[in-house]
Amino acid sequence: MIGYVTLGTNDMDRAAAFYDVLLKEFNCKRTWETDRFIAWSASEQGQLLLVIKPFNHEPATVGNGTMVALAATSKAQVDAVHARALELGGSDEGAVGPRGDGFYAGYFRDLDGHKLAVYFIS
Repeated sequence: MIGYVTLGTNDMDRAAAFYDVLLKEFNCKRTWETDRFIAWSASEQGQLLLVIKPFNHEPATVGNGTMVALAATSKAQVDAVHARALELGGSDEGAVGPRGDGFYAGYFRDLDGHKLAVYFIS
């Protein structure tokens, strides 16, 4: 079980604006915020997604091979989240569709270049 995921950013305001809108698709809201990070969750004790300024004060970079997967409750939610990410300026990393027996997913990169997936298993 994943408790939280952090994604580095060099532009907190831009990243926050992207995730404020995108994560509404999951009924998430900001639950914790400091001058170094912002966290979103669907509940006070739920899993968190955070954008963060790196602890070592070096520029944030994208991890090669790193991907965060967001679990959807339906194929329609996969479609909506993927479309919303692209509307917000994210880039397509794999169109929405079936990816094997019962696995439906779409892939995108956020404004900092982090790769994310949104998926539904039926």
